[in-house]
Amino acid sequence: MVPAFLIPESTMQEDGQGAVVTLETQIGKSLLLTLGINRILEQESLEVCIWGSSGGPLWKPLAAFPPKSYCGTYHLTLDLSGQPDITSLRAQWKMSRWDQRRQQVLFGFYLYAEELRMRVAGAA
Repeated sequence: MVPAFLIPESTMQEDGQGAVVTLETQIGKSLLLTLGINRILEQESLEVCIWGSSGGPLWKPLAAFPPKSYCGTYHLTLDLSGQPDITSLRAQWKMSRWDQRRQQVLFGFYLYAEELRMRVAGAA
């Protein structure tokens, strides 16, 4: 799985969810999630959350980025060390506007996951 796009770079106009991504050697490890927003309309907010499954039909929330309203790159650590049963991930997003005069929402964004690699200070 990792590194992999949980949400490929896309332009979206409605709430949705990404494809199911199966963890392989990353089961029980920490992942670094990178949310990149490269397009947004004024007065909008984007919420992205990560759900996990042990392979069955039940999904549970694992992590969420705080709501975002600006272009940028945001990081979140997903620690799966206490959840070795999680074998699959899926991202979901929700878009909203706080200016009701305009109904259309628009976001260009992606969500990338990679195994978190710790560095020791002073190590080459």
